[in-house]
Parts: sequence; structure tokens; C-alpha cells
Amino acid sequence: MTRYLAVVERGYRGSVETQFADVLYLVRELNRQLGGLDLSLRGLAVTYAVDAGPVGPAAGVDTLPDPRASLRTLLAEGVAVSVADADLDAAGVPGDVPLLPGVVRGAARWSDYRAVWFL
Repeated sequence: MTRYLAVVERGYRGSVETQFADVLYLVRELNRQLGGLDLSLRGLAVTYAVDAGPVGPAAGVDTLPDPRASLRTLLAEGVAVSVADADLDAAGVPGDVPLLPGVVRGAARWSDYRAVWFL
């Protein structure tokens, strides 16, 4: 099976604006439609992969997406998720901080993919 790679770099795009369809929802749908998609988290988006508690509600809005819950769903659906150590370091995430189970440390090799998309 030929796989595709989605790269997400921006870890925050506005809460209320993305409450109905955030970027990880798009990754989930592309994975379903294409029959396989891998995800590379870069920039501040690497914080999605940190094994921490759920994101709490903001100022009376309780329909906001939880990126860690979305990432757990993607992992359960077979999406391979990678994070580069350099981006973890740049975001201030120490090397001993646990990542969500299934997330791989290390940069994805773009040459392994049929196409690479920045979302």
C-alpha cells in the first residue's frame, strides 16, 4: 500500500474557530479516504504527543477539540505518528517526558512517501 504523509506544524489555530473540524479531524478523514496516512508533528504541534491530561474547557465553551484525544484516536486507527527530537527540544519538552503510546521519536523520511502535505 502506498502511504501519504501529513505534516502539522502549528499547534494552535484558535479554539472557537476550529471547534467543528480541527486539523487532526482532517488527518483522520484523509486517512480514511486514502487508505493510509502517516502524521509528522513538528513545531509547537509536537506538544500534542506529550502524554498529559486532557485539555480543559475555555471560557464557557465546552465543545473544543482535545488534540491528545484526537491523536489517540488516530493512533488507534493505524496512523503512524512521529515527532522530531529537535522540535521537542525547541518546544521545551525534555527527552524524559513520556509521549503518547505509539508515537515514534524521530523525523519522518519524506522520500518514503508518495506525497507529503503540509496541513
